[in-house]
Amino acid sequence: MWTRLGCVAALMMCAAVGWTSGIVQAADDPQAEIKGVGEKVVAAFNAGKADELAALFLPQGEWIDENGVVYMGREEIQEILTAYFQKYTGAKMAVTPDSIRPVGPVAIEEGVREITAGKEQGTAQLRYIAVFAKSDVGWQIASVRDFTNDPAPTPHDYLKPLEWLVGDWVNEGADAHVQITYRWSDDGNFLLGDYHVIRDGKEVMNSSQRVAWDPLAGKVRSWMFDSDGGFAESTWTNVENDWVLKSQAVMPDGLTGSATITISKADKDRFTMSGSDRIVGTMWDDDFEVTVVRKLTRASK
Repeated sequence: MWTRLGCVAALMMCAAVGWTSGIVQAADDPQAEIKGVGEKVVAAFNAGKADELAALFLPQGEWIDENGVVYMGREEIQEILTAYFQKYTGAKMAVTPDSIRPVGPVAIEEGVREITAGKEQGTAQLRYIAVFAKSDVGWQIASVRDFTNDPAPTPHDYLKPLEWLVGDWVNEGADAHVQITYRWSDDGNFLLGDYHVIRDGKEVMNSSQRVAWDPLAGKVRSWMFDSDGGFAESTWTNVENDWVLKSQAVMPDGLTGSATITISKADKDRFTMSGSDRIVGTMWDDDFEVTVVRKLTRASK
């Protein structure tokens, strides 16, 4: 999200209390007073008034953002809020509280807040823990700590750097024509590849590939199955602008093989694929390099 966005967490957590459903607000219940603080927080934030927001903290209050940076005292908190409102004019916030509980002389509130600062910046979401203490003027914010609340990356997110492969490709070799197609699986969690080798106008081999994110290894992996019964497994590593695949294969006759395959993107419509360290059984095989180009459609011609 945005740097400094966490500053509003200190504010929103107060507001959260009054919106918790099912809480009985007794006259001596601290939640009733904290609710009032929260209403002031929301009003001051939506009006962009940094001084009023900072005044809701104890003089020695603190705010710790999602990166662990500590801002001490009203003056420092007001400074960062002022800078925030200058950068994100018209920012708005919403709070979803989870709980508020008195603990001895203090009260602790936990919840989630969202801040919207315009279409270009989008919406930031953070979890927070706020500690309130009662002073001579009533309940005030003693400490606020923010935590990132972004959803965990999905397998699709981890495969996004390979999205440029999606589409139809072709390699015109000296002895064969290879058609390659990549697409997303219906659930978006895998990249699916199809390879068709054509020689003298006839298909002589086809292969299907599934590319996935392995959360245990923390790497991209793939499995390829050939029409002749062979199969291969590869681990992908991003090295600068290249993808390096360490592959292990089993042939239909039981021989094993291994190779290092490097995929290098030249531009959006062309990449090279090279093979090195190739071993089949006990024999070394020659290195190779081929150029693959995107198959033009009528619209792109």
